[in-house]
Amino acid sequence: MGAVCVLGGTGFVGRVLAARLAREGYAVRIPTRNRQRARDLLVLPGLELVQADIHDSAQLTLLLRNCSAVINLVGILNERGSDGSGFRHAHVELAEKLMAACRRSGVRRLVQMSALKANAERGPSHYLRSKGEAEQVIQNQAGENIQYTIFRPSVIFGPGDSFFLRFARILRRTPILPMAGLNARFAPVYVGDVAQAIAQALPDNRSFGQTYELCGPQVYTLEEILRFVCRELAIRRALVNLPQALGRLQAWIGEWLPGKPLSRDNLRSLTVASVCRENGFAAFGIAPRAMESIVRSCLRGNVDELAAIREGSRR
Repeated sequence: MGAVCVLGGTGFVGRVLAARLAREGYAVRIPTRNRQRARDLLVLPGLELVQADIHDSAQLTLLLRNCSAVINLVGILNERGSDGSGFRHAHVELAEKLMAACRRSGVRRLVQMSALKANAERGPSHYLRSKGEAEQVIQNQAGENIQYTIFRPSVIFGPGDSFFLRFARILRRTPILPMAGLNARFAPVYVGDVAQAIAQALPDNRSFGQTYELCGPQVYTLEEILRFVCRELAIRRALVNLPQALGRLQAWIGEWLPGKPLSRDNLRSLTVASVCRENGFAAFGIAPRAMESIVRSCLRGNVDELAAIREGSRR
């Protein structure tokens, strides 16, 4: 079997997935713009770290040479501007280049990480529409030669995630958190469970052409999640649910702050419930884990990132 190329392999989900694949005997190839920053991944057996620009079509084709499969985990939660072009570049244009590279290099197996409630036509945000468009690119261009599987997770948690830890930083700094969307609903899903589902799907021909929604075992409102974070941090914070007009103003201001803690596009994504109609974990015999004990350890600093990678590879 050839190597598995993991686009986005240096990110949050990618690191856990790379560890699992390496443990299962796969040769893993991960492209990165900065090889030095990702050198800690080289402790994984059989892992090849390649400095490359995946948005360059020629380099992407070379990356896929001698690979039996490619997994695309690339995604952004915010763009530099606000017109959607950044999302289209990261999600849609990359999907188009990836399909062309698969055809040129002969890669026949592709796994795509999308997002719950992605929809090219009816998605309320640039993020969800572009994720839906990327799905359409893959479905329309796969033909008979490329076997694809699409995963649509709810918000993913685990050591180093960009959701719980972002809100933890915000809550530590302010006694009052006013924001719109506190009634938004999520089914948080553990990164190790997502990695397990992808790894199991990779050789499973029953998953070919399928799209799976992935959710944790419980549904929470954003307010319930934030109150849980406050309890675990042993802090008291007032949460104020803003009307949409004030929420949009707050999000517009947030777009100018370092790191874009909240954008108008984020706010639009919150208008749809990130919960599953049918949980795809059942197809793989996986019982998804609840968030409380794992997030508790992460918030208290008891789990470091490399330990999480090793733990994820053992499960």
